[in-house]
Amino acid sequence: MAGVRGALKAVYIRNEVMETKRYKIGYTDGVYDLFHVGHLNMIETAKKQCEYLIVGVHSDKVVSQYKHRCPVIPEDERARIIGAVRGVDRVVINEVRDKMTLLERYHFNVIFIGDDWKGTERWNYFETVLGERGVDVIYVPYTRGISTTDIKKKILNLF
Repeated sequence: MAGVRGALKAVYIRNEVMETKRYKIGYTDGVYDLFHVGHLNMIETAKKQCEYLIVGVHSDKVVSQYKHRCPVIPEDERARIIGAVRGVDRVVINEVRDKMTLLERYHFNVIFIGDDWKGTERWNYFETVLGERGVDVIYVPYTRGISTTDIKKKILNLF
C-alpha cells in the first residue's frame, strides 16, 4: 500500500507543478537549415506558451521558390532534426507559406514568428486576417549574432 500512496503522491505533486498554458495549439515554421541556437530559442519560447506545438519545415521546393537557392540540408533531414527537439509535438513539411492555408490545415490559435518580421507588409496583413479568426500573432525576439547566413559565411571564410 505504501508504494501506491507514494505513486499517488508523486502524481499529485507533478500535477500541482504543471502550469496551464495560455494557448492550446501553437504553430511556427521556418527553413531550419543548419539548425542553430536561434532556431532553438524560437521553438522553446513557443512551447512555453502552448500545450501542443506544431513546427512547419519549409519544403526544398518552397525554399527554392522564395529564396532562390536550395537549403544545404534536405527537407526530410531538417524535419527529422526538428522532430528530435524537446517540446515539438508535431513536425510537418510545408509546400505552402500562406498562413491562412496553414491555419485551415492545423487549426492553431497562436502563431509565433521572429520579431524581425514585425511591421512588414506581409505580417501586418497576417496579423489582421489571423486576428479576425481569433489567432494571436506573437513576435519572438530574434536571436542576435546568429543566423544560417552567418554560419555559411563563417564556413566559407575557413577555406
